[in-house]
Amino acid sequence: MLRRCGLVVAFILATFSAFDASALERRVAFVIGNSDYREIQALKNPARDVVDVSNTFRQAGFEVFVAKNLTKLQFEDEFRNYLAAVDGADIAVVYYSGHGFQIGGENFLIPVDASLKQAADVEVQAIKLNDVLQQMRSKSKIQVIILDACRNNPFPRKDYWLRDQLLVASSTGLAQVRSSLNTLIAFATEPGAIAYDGSGDLSPFSSAFSRRALAPNQEIRTVMAAVRRDVVEATDGLQVPWENSSLIDEVVLMRRSSRPSLPPVLEKVVLSGGGPVDLDLPQPVEVDGGTITVSIERPPTLGRLMLDGKVIEAGGQIQGKDLPRLQMDVPKGVGDPEEMDMMAYAARDNWGGEARGMLVFRVKSGEGSQGQQVMASLEAEQKQQVLERGIHITGAAEAIENRKIDIPVGVGPVALKLNFPTQDTAVSLKVASYPATGTLSLPDRILSPASSLMADEVDQLRYEPQIGAAEAVEVAFEIRADNAASKPATMTLSPTVDACDTAAGEPLDLQGVVPGLLPNEIGADAVKLCEAAVKAYPDVARFRYELGRALLGAGKVDQARKIIKEAADRGHVRAVFELGYLYSTGTGVAVDRKQANTYYADAADRGDPYGMTSWGRALFNGYGVERDTAKGLDLLLKASAMGHTYAMNDLGAIFTEGRNGVPADQARAVAFLEAGVKRQDMYSMNLLARNYLIGSGVEKNPATALELYQKAADLGQPYAPGNLARMYRDGVGVERDPAEAQRLFEMATMRGDPSGAFDRAVFETEKGEKADQATAVRYLAFAAALDTRDQLPEALTNLAQFGTKVKTTALKQLRGELKSKLPASGSLDDQLVGAARRVWEEANPRRDVF
Repeated sequence: MLRRCGLVVAFILATFSAFDASALERRVAFVIGNSDYREIQALKNPARDVVDVSNTFRQAGFEVFVAKNLTKLQFEDEFRNYLAAVDGADIAVVYYSGHGFQIGGENFLIPVDASLKQAADVEVQAIKLNDVLQQMRSKSKIQVIILDACRNNPFPRKDYWLRDQLLVASSTGLAQVRSSLNTLIAFATEPGAIAYDGSGDLSPFSSAFSRRALAPNQEIRTVMAAVRRDVVEATDGLQVPWENSSLIDEVVLMRRSSRPSLPPVLEKVVLSGGGPVDLDLPQPVEVDGGTITVSIERPPTLGRLMLDGKVIEAGGQIQGKDLPRLQMDVPKGVGDPEEMDMMAYAARDNWGGEARGMLVFRVKSGEGSQGQQVMASLEAEQKQQVLERGIHITGAAEAIENRKIDIPVGVGPVALKLNFPTQDTAVSLKVASYPATGTLSLPDRILSPASSLMADEVDQLRYEPQIGAAEAVEVAFEIRADNAASKPATMTLSPTVDACDTAAGEPLDLQGVVPGLLPNEIGADAVKLCEAAVKAYPDVARFRYELGRALLGAGKVDQARKIIKEAADRGHVRAVFELGYLYSTGTGVAVDRKQANTYYADAADRGDPYGMTSWGRALFNGYGVERDTAKGLDLLLKASAMGHTYAMNDLGAIFTEGRNGVPADQARAVAFLEAGVKRQDMYSMNLLARNYLIGSGVEKNPATALELYQKAADLGQPYAPGNLARMYRDGVGVERDPAEAQRLFEMATMRGDPSGAFDRAVFETEKGEKADQATAVRYLAFAAALDTRDQLPEALTNLAQFGTKVKTTALKQLRGELKSKLPASGSLDDQLVGAARRVWEEANPRRDVF
């Protein structure tokens, strides 16, 4: 029976070199393959490429996001999830296979739904490579972009808008990209040249990359040189991969720095004279997968080592899987009295890892009754060990089999707490089925599909769900111990979203984990839920920001501002934007446009689309800063490209009217508004409806305008009800309906639309003798109260024309609707406007309306 031998452990530890694990890197890859194009030539291989390439990155220990046949909207969603995961990463990788081409030196990746029929389409339908790279830079230490996308430009149209210029697209290839520090950009072929889809199941480039990237401990530039050689050979020199690198740190895709695992010192009693005796040495475990070779450093001196009847001499090598079958043959007469002997051996993997072991022999004579007693005792011990090991394996399988564990998303790796029943060094677990999404890890290494772990490591096993993944995943292990039969075990891990994220997460938060809610959609229970999340995860800044949002929704502005500042200080970028918003709107602080712009600029520099929009708007219009039209326009375009509909609406207005030297272009304006509508933005719907109503940039179509206004109104847009009301009032695109117009004007008023309130007052006065003068006064007071931009001076002018008795009646009605008393001060008109404002405020309107 094998035992641990404590007497010589100190000697072994001093003699054999210690293993020093490298620091755990956070590495995240986004692999995209677009094949099934709808408007242009489909590509055969990209959707197949991603399977092979994603498996390559997963085996290399990356967290991998995989996507096939992405539309523009799907890309935005998937890329946001990727950016949330890559926040703070050591290495961020994007691998793209599909159509791509250049316009004016800018490279664009093409989603499968792109048509690019209009000059403005490239801005709303394609993906600018530089935008992708800038986002990666703001999140990670090292960026790697690999592009198998340099095919012919398949679109018949060649001229497209790019910022403020109409430029012609290149017919072939991609343009060289200037990379910032610590970036590598690899192309399937040289700038301006064509990459081929290939005749096999994979493109020549993807095939070579998948093959070469798994070379252990090879720096990426060495890998790419090998890829280049393979592709040149496969294409007879027609395609030459090329890369642009500014790396200053080493990037190793397939890092292998661990060693085989085996007990360092074991002890065994061996009887002489009975022929070869099984040593039952445990098989070395390669924690990173691969094969192991064992070399005999020092054979025993009292007998012969044997494998399958052949003697193994000093320096002899065997396969790691054969180590348990190793035998020792000690001749008669040895071991009386008992003698000590030893064997030293080394286990080496195929990428340089090494572990050493020692077996100490106590050799006893196997002759006579005493030998028989020793033999019987050893056999009994062996049977007991087999029994115990079987119990260990069964208990280990039971600890895992059919376990269902909920794992919170976006809080880092979470310990599985399996309460593993054994730490027997002979027991190991091999990953038989890796989770489809997310990452398994130990504190010192990321596990891959080929990994194994030892029994004493299982209680440290962790899982981090992939952001955006909702489906449960299965993890299967094969549990082994020496030569005993292995047992399978499978558990289920289910990603769960914290209740705080569900209650107060924000749209387009690049550190968020949910699609998010608008401010008016945050419920009353959000504060309690987010307080619990902050307590449970004090180091997750996102929960502090969401608590700040919840407090704002509850009207606790001072508390909200404090907690939002804490979130910003802890690194949550949207919280930085929110501080700017508070200063811009005077929410809980004095209005300070310059301070707001400081926060907006910081958030924009860190990749936040809300920050880009607000800072871009300030620069474009000169709000609190010297005007910089070009930079402002560029920021708005970047935010729009990330799916921020507020930026799309700003661009729609800019191109509709022509502002600050940017020429009007109705078709370009419509392109951005239509992009907003595709993202279900109610403001875009309201704006685009006006274009259809008057025929600006599109063919005039009142029916489409009515449909868009109605949908925007249903979603809560504040101005859409007033616009609908005017159509019903005037019978434009719909049968005239005064009652419906009146109802919609009143809805518009309560949503904060001053023009809707004014038109409701006019509508009342036009009833002649049937008019209710107090109602007209009421809505004029609302119009004046809501006119924060002084765009309706006629509201106060008309209000002044009514008599005291009517105004007093209207004021009494408004005061009766208030939850608290309003002190009487100022003129009767001032009191009316003040009461109307208070009624509107107490209705808890959306904080994001204006």
